[in-house]
Amino acid sequence: MEKYITPQSNESHMEKTKSRITVLPKSVPGKWSLGLIVLFFLLYGLFMFLVMVLGQRGGDTFFSNLFLAVPGLLMAVSGIAAFFTGIFGVVKRRERAILVFVSTAIGFFILLFCSAEILFPH
Repeated sequence: MEKYITPQSNESHMEKTKSRITVLPKSVPGKWSLGLIVLFFLLYGLFMFLVMVLGQRGGDTFFSNLFLAVPGLLMAVSGIAAFFTGIFGVVKRRERAILVFVSTAIGFFILLFCSAEILFPH
């Protein structure tokens, strides 16, 4: 027996497999990537608030001032995690949201910056 595809079933199959570019993410990793990059910017705002308004200053080592070290460390972790969850969403879950591409790109630059700080300290 041969199976014939009706135009209706062919269209529905095309709709399921067709990737559409959207603004907001649809997959769970895409939503996580966007949430983590938003968390990065919120922590950056907290870090700047601590430095500019409260007058916190760093010390000789990274952990000399925990009020600055904890948000700084969490910023780095959330930015790098946004990169990896964004890559996972794009590759495995076929996420095609513009904000996921933007958060992945920002996460990539954060990863480069953190890697350069570790490899070439000043």
